[in-house]
Amino acid sequence: MTMGTDPAAIATAVVEMARSGRFADIETLFAPPLRALVSAETLRAAWENQLSSSGAISAVGTPISEPAPESWVTASGKAELVKVSVPVTYERGGMTVVMSVDETGLLQGLQLAPALTEQWTRPSYVRRKGFEEHEVTVGSGALAVPGTLSLPRGRGPWPGVVLLSGGGPFDRDATTGPNKPLKDLAWGLASRGVAVLRFDKVTHAHAGQVAADPGFTMSDEYVPHAVAAIHLLQRHPAVDAARVYVAGHSMGGKVAPRVAAAEPSVAGLVLLAGDTQPMHHAAVRVIGYLASLNPGSQGAVETITRQAALVDSPDLSAETPAAELPFGYSGAYWLDLRDYDPVATAIELDKPMLILQGGRDYQVTVAEDLAGWQTGLAHRTDVIIRVYDADDHLFFPGSGPSTPADYDKPQHVDAAVVTDIADWLAPRRSAIARLVSTFKR
Repeated sequence: MTMGTDPAAIATAVVEMARSGRFADIETLFAPPLRALVSAETLRAAWENQLSSSGAISAVGTPISEPAPESWVTASGKAELVKVSVPVTYERGGMTVVMSVDETGLLQGLQLAPALTEQWTRPSYVRRKGFEEHEVTVGSGALAVPGTLSLPRGRGPWPGVVLLSGGGPFDRDATTGPNKPLKDLAWGLASRGVAVLRFDKVTHAHAGQVAADPGFTMSDEYVPHAVAAIHLLQRHPAVDAARVYVAGHSMGGKVAPRVAAAEPSVAGLVLLAGDTQPMHHAAVRVIGYLASLNPGSQGAVETITRQAALVDSPDLSAETPAAELPFGYSGAYWLDLRDYDPVATAIELDKPMLILQGGRDYQVTVAEDLAGWQTGLAHRTDVIIRVYDADDHLFFPGSGPSTPADYDKPQHVDAAVVTDIADWLAPRRSAIARLVSTFKR
């Protein structure tokens, strides 16, 4: 196949190479910044994970080319990029392979994204007339990110919540296929009298700059913008500064105690499927589970097991090549993550906590992760733990074993989860609010 430097032809060729298992050939098309982050084996593992849940490829669609977003820049910031999306249909679902191709024909970025076949619609529990929304900027300087404030109508001051999404370059809604779980939460809580601030992760808004920084860590990914968001809410005249909370999902829940340790004014934490098992160990477990759905993908298990062993090794350093580590994260990232104990950090916090867990979650589980919170915080009377037996990792209710294919169909965060968070926040009013309420009675 002759590709030249035509982005669409290159993207189609990449998908066909992956389809035939030629991941080393794909790696030769990586620009240096991408090659530093992703290896042929890392790509093979991700591709085989998709096959394990969706079955064999039945069709490859026509590539769609468009100018890349402004946030998609190279390390030098000079290359002109084209975003190419190639739809791929499987026996049980679909996927979109998204690539950024520069003017020389090299790949500056590659992502396996869910197929977007349907649009998000608001949940039935949302009262859209009950709140308004404003665009905001979170943080300052070159890494400031855009966000959205959902503000209840009527008389405040309202309690406030900063939402933190899970691991990966998520937008402010944690968009996953046709689903937007953080938007579900934001709109559901705003309908119930809670001011909610959500924002694009720095890894989404400034992907190029982050990829070019070998010292970038989990703390860098979350803490600065979370603290800036907390301060933004606290300064808003319609928000009670004494009642600003942090609600984190998945890795956002894992890192939430670190955010509260960095910003003591946080009133409390809501942890939704917050993992406590070391992430590299969880990765081996999760990929093993996905491989059990498709026994032909054992190569992915071998790869992630080898990479996880390197994270555990005393030889891990900031100079360890990212391509040899899980998910292509840098050595500095894994050192920071390996040294962080979310439960121990939470124990030291004098903050109320609401810990929520889906019973059908295979990514963050009751046995491996919730048990950590239960054991470490068992003595705390200000910690409430609830399990939603029917919910998966995104708190979508369902039945039967959960798989990645479930996220490809439109769903919404469990109404019970939204109600329980709102009810947990409701009694936590400031002293002034309590006095006013008493006076009115």
